[in-house]
Amino acid sequence: MAHDHDHAATANRARLWVAIAIIGAFLVVQLVGAFISGSLALLADAGHMTSDLIGLVVALVAAVVAARPATDRQTYGYRRAEVFGALVNGVILVVVAVSVAVGAVGRLMSGAEGEAHEVQGVPMLVVAVIGLAANVAAMLVLRGGAKDSINLRGAYLEVLGDLIGSVLVIAAALVIVFTGFDAADPIASLAIAGLIVPRAISLLRDVARVLFESAPADTDVAEIRAHILGTNGVVAVHDVHVWAITSGSHVFSAHVEVEPEVFASGRAGELLDELGGCLSDHFDVAHSTFQLEPAGRAEREQPQHP
Repeated sequence: MAHDHDHAATANRARLWVAIAIIGAFLVVQLVGAFISGSLALLADAGHMTSDLIGLVVALVAAVVAARPATDRQTYGYRRAEVFGALVNGVILVVVAVSVAVGAVGRLMSGAEGEAHEVQGVPMLVVAVIGLAANVAAMLVLRGGAKDSINLRGAYLEVLGDLIGSVLVIAAALVIVFTGFDAADPIASLAIAGLIVPRAISLLRDVARVLFESAPADTDVAEIRAHILGTNGVVAVHDVHVWAITSGSHVFSAHVEVEPEVFASGRAGELLDELGGCLSDHFDVAHSTFQLEPAGRAEREQPQHP
């Protein structure tokens, strides 16, 4: 299992390097295109892509730090660095969304007052199409690790938002080219900002769940408790705790009361293996700790937990 985790971590770092190269190269093209065309939507997308680039670099640094081995001081290692990387990504997304929205509203208001903002539709369209291709390439690179790493998921979501943003910029550019309706540019910018916010909130919610050591969203604690109680020799279970060090790395601990025969017959080790195997096979818990106790011990423990 450790070998698989190390292999996945190495693959994720390679994905991040490739994505950084793709996004970084296109960002320069996009900024030049925004300057030539005068497009706020293109500039907003460039700002979003800048946040992508920063987020990818943060994600890469977090992935490198997370690969460091555990020590006597950091007994779980540094894998939670991935969560802090995702936190930074989420904050960046919120800041970009607010900045884009403020700029778009300002341009719409000035347009309503008669102050024209001419946008060159053709350069805007060409750059947006190239941006779409770059985002598709980056997404394909990151997709393989997004399911298993909250850090990579944050980077993947940012690039996904950029892809949608590129589609909106293309639509706005087509409207400007064929109708001359320049207000399509700030309207597309507002749409881009609106797409960023829900993704940022979703990512920050996942980060908060890990940092507050809440039970993972896909883990049913009652079902785990039922499995333990259904094991031969177990009479009660209490002080059940399930949390995650980072995404895909769940940890479990519990006090398990057992029948006297378990200790008398020397079956404690066998029972521990059975309980650990149950959590690993059925609930994908990588690290489990059980304290075996004689029946009735919970009544003498203070405070008691479920």
